Amino acid sequence: MRSLCCLAKTPSNLQPPLTLTPRQSLESAAAYGIIESAADIIERWNTETSTFARVTSMFYEDKAEAMVFIERVNNLQKTMDLLVSEDPNSERLMRAQRLMEIAMKRLQKEFYQILSMNRAYLDPESVSTRSSLTSARSSYSDFPVMTDLRSIAEGMIGSGYAKECVIIYKTIRKSIIDEGVYRLDVEKISTAKAKKMSWEEMEIKIRSWLEAVKVSMETLFKGERILCDHVFESSDAIRESCFSEISREGAILLFGFPEIVSAKIISKKSSPPEKTFRLLDMYSAIAGNWRAIESIFSFESAPVVRSQALKSLVSLSESIRSQLRHFESRIEKDSSKVVVHGGGVHPLTTSAMNHICLLADYSNVLVDILAGSPPPDRTLLPESYFNVSDSDDSPSSELAIRFAWLILVLLCKIDRKANHYKDCSVQYLFLTNNLQHVVSRARCSNLKQLLGDDWVRRHVAKIKQFSDSYKRLAWGPVLATLPENRAVELSAEEVKERFEKFSESFERAYGKQSVCVVPDSELREEIKLSIARKLVPIYREFYNTRRSVVVAGAGGGVRNLSSVVRFTPEDVQSHLSDLFSGEGTSGSSYVSSPLSCLSRQCTP
Repeated sequence: MRSLCCLAKTPSNLQPPLTLTPRQSLESAAAYGIIESAADIIERWNTETSTFARVTSMFYEDKAEAMVFIERVNNLQKTMDLLVSEDPNSERLMRAQRLMEIAMKRLQKEFYQILSMNRAYLDPESVSTRSSLTSARSSYSDFPVMTDLRSIAEGMIGSGYAKECVIIYKTIRKSIIDEGVYRLDVEKISTAKAKKMSWEEMEIKIRSWLEAVKVSMETLFKGERILCDHVFESSDAIRESCFSEISREGAILLFGFPEIVSAKIISKKSSPPEKTFRLLDMYSAIAGNWRAIESIFSFESAPVVRSQALKSLVSLSESIRSQLRHFESRIEKDSSKVVVHGGGVHPLTTSAMNHICLLADYSNVLVDILAGSPPPDRTLLPESYFNVSDSDDSPSSELAIRFAWLILVLLCKIDRKANHYKDCSVQYLFLTNNLQHVVSRARCSNLKQLLGDDWVRRHVAKIKQFSDSYKRLAWGPVLATLPENRAVELSAEEVKERFEKFSESFERAYGKQSVCVVPDSELREEIKLSIARKLVPIYREFYNTRRSVVVAGAGGGVRNLSSVVRFTPEDVQSHLSDLFSGEGTSGSSYVSSPLSCLSRQCTP
């Protein structure tokens, strides 16, 4: 009961005499005692009659007396409920009402003081940190300020002063939440303003936003929800009303930002692929906190917050899918005529694999983002390239197909770029280097888990095929100058001719291949060793067994001998060991080849 109807009183000499039963007499005496007991402490802390009470906090000055104050106020309210049922116009009831008004002013003052003077102790971070150290079943008895606030709130709500209590709480706590959001650099940005901002400016705001989401969900909104639930534990309706009004504006501002960023990116016909990762970061931030969002903003009056967070997820999903389509299109439409020195790794391979490997790090969220988008047609993936069961339509399988498709698109483009080299051997070295880069990046990223070991094995085998083709085209002609049948008898003139052809062929091959590069050190050593194993032993045997024929024919002249036998086996070994560093100076690296270089990886 908060107020009483002001009724005209009947003069006491005209009132009919009351006949009280013994029980009523006892209750009346008890009510009198409760009222007078409450009056004693309430008057002592009356801010209108006591200077001490006006400048002193009861809860800080004397905590024990403060708890007695709360107890007597609660008892006073119970007595008033009893009195009003007996006689709503009694003097006792009127006196109790006046005392209650004084008590409520006192409690309002205490409630305000505790909230305002303990902002640091009651800031959301402190509350959430302390709550994490408290089990779900334990009480907050170790947190006296929070306990005091709850005691006051329960007293005011029970006495019909919920409105005054809530106004004080909302005013102070909303200012704290709003200040917290402001300090996290979350500001209201219109879509029009966002479209005018440079990407550098927007990226700074995105990074601030990502940190803001983390802090907001772990401390700001979580801490406020914990405090609100504790203080207004006695009333579900008040808890819901308070938290919703305090947090709604800041939460909508926070979760509305990604939608604005998405609108900015979608409005651009072409956006750098790097923007995709900022979108994925924002999607991950909301999706990763979704359970917390649903828990913290679980009230029926807070659907607007959950709805805004969901709208941002949908908007981000659309933007990310659009960015992925643009990324694939950029690879397909790449028209660069750059011929990479020495058949090395093409910039497109490097940049595309950097992007694809980073995308693979977001596979957990990409499964959800791409769930509503049809995957590439499985029939377009050659079985020799990527084997996947037609019956496997799980999200993870579809995601693997998407990544396999993106890499296939890249490899097809690289295959076509190989034709920019006039020398077919360099074309195959180019393909070897680029596929090696693709496989190497896949092996050391989440792509390996997505594509599987079988995909890696298939492409390692393809690297060997390309490498073998390179070695056959580049060094096969040199090997062909030496006799296949080592036991066959050769005349001195034939031996001399063989040495001369070998020297000329080796010089020509070395001159062309010395400008080639193999960036991967392991692959480089493997190719060099493979060439040396095939060429050096055969040449060494021919050199050791046939050199004497040339010496005899030259009459022992060293000068004549050196013009015919220009390389020792050690010279050949040394030259081969210097290959693929890209330090050669020959200008004849790329010459026309009579061989027909067909597509090696894809159908044009």
